[in-house]
Amino acid sequence: MPRPKQRTPELGQRVLAAAVDLLAAEGVAGVTAREVARAAQTSTPAVYELFGDKGGLVRAVFFEGFRRLHELLAAVPETDDPRADALATVAAYRAFVVANPALADVMLSRPFTDFAPGPQELRASGSVRELIVARVRRGVEAGAFAADPVDLAHALVALVQGLAAAENGRRLGTTPDSVDRRWAFAVGALLDGVAGPRAQPTTSSALPSGSRR
Repeated sequence: MPRPKQRTPELGQRVLAAAVDLLAAEGVAGVTAREVARAAQTSTPAVYELFGDKGGLVRAVFFEGFRRLHELLAAVPETDDPRADALATVAAYRAFVVANPALADVMLSRPFTDFAPGPQELRASGSVRELIVARVRRGVEAGAFAADPVDLAHALVALVQGLAAAENGRRLGTTPDSVDRRWAFAVGALLDGVAGPRAQPTTSSALPSGSRR
């Protein structure tokens, strides 16, 4: 008789969670089908049956990363101050990347040679950008920003990703205060540069600190 299929949603979620945890603990080099199977308490053939190959597993990790990031950003509450909301969204994005450097690397830098994002993967990353566009557009409509919402959202995302990568690489400063100050300076300079007629006054503590390791 043929071997029963092991492809179940519960096992798939367990294997995916194990891959994300292994990535955080061991880095890119530690994510192999054998090690993921061991961590998930299943067999290597079961991993291949679920995800096809290592590229399929990394693809699932990629999607899971953007799902988690989108969930985190969507939970940032909206207030009557769109600029403060934009800063809170930036702080949440920063906290995610700094707390999950290896996962963020898969999402943003794609270090695995056997995984090349296609249109569906790019749409997953685009969902986060669309959320930020919506936050920025609200600020434009309220007069807090005078800029094209899509242009400003792209600039803000690129700035956040670059600063977070520098922070993870210990290239943004040697003390928490210096890192926070440079974040506040860079993000504040961008938003001040597009300030609209009804922009709120800025303060040196406008950008909340991220969670650093």
